[in-house]
Amino acid sequence: MLEWNIQSRAHVCHVTGRTFADGEPCHTVLVTAGPLFERLDLSEEGWKAQGAEIVARPGLVSHWKGVYHAPPPTPPEAIAKGDAEAMLRKLVERRDERHAPACYILAVMLERKRILKVKQQLRENGRRVFVYEQARTGDVFVITDPDLHLEQLEAVQRDVASLLEHGLPSDAPAPTEEPFNPPSEVASLAPEALETVAATAEGFASEPVSEVSPS
Repeated sequence: MLEWNIQSRAHVCHVTGRTFADGEPCHTVLVTAGPLFERLDLSEEGWKAQGAEIVARPGLVSHWKGVYHAPPPTPPEAIAKGDAEAMLRKLVERRDERHAPACYILAVMLERKRILKVKQQLRENGRRVFVYEQARTGDVFVITDPDLHLEQLEAVQRDVASLLEHGLPSDAPAPTEEPFNPPSEVASLAPEALETVAATAEGFASEPVSEVSPS
């Protein structure tokens, strides 16, 4: 089973059914529902009514308080070159285990750019799982650590740079791999990807799993 997925922010309160107003405080709860994750968004009145009961349920993963923002206009489907967030969304939607390392590295890159923020870190089936939130949209990304090793660095760097330059591959069989020489507009992304992969493999593996204090 692939643990990584996106949990979009609800536009109505889970308890009251009332539509959220732009800029309204809200509570987000992430729980396990069988093998999957379930996200619940509550207004202040909904939280006062059932918040204690919800967080007392078995399977609580995380809870944090935030602000509801009305969704922005729907972006075009095309992915702009170098758009790491759009590429991450497309890869997660595909749920293809082959792209798990790229998903993880893109998420870490977006965390460093302060686009995604870690809300929780936990273990699932012996693997580390990170819960990220996109502050502007409120979307939650659940990304599994692929446990990268140093000998995988070059291949993951090449994969991330190629995805950002050329987009997603088709469903056809992949052509024979050739040496990758990124164009100038992608060359500036490759060192960041390599630095991110190196930090992941060398530094993150030694960190203990701990709860991230929600803000």
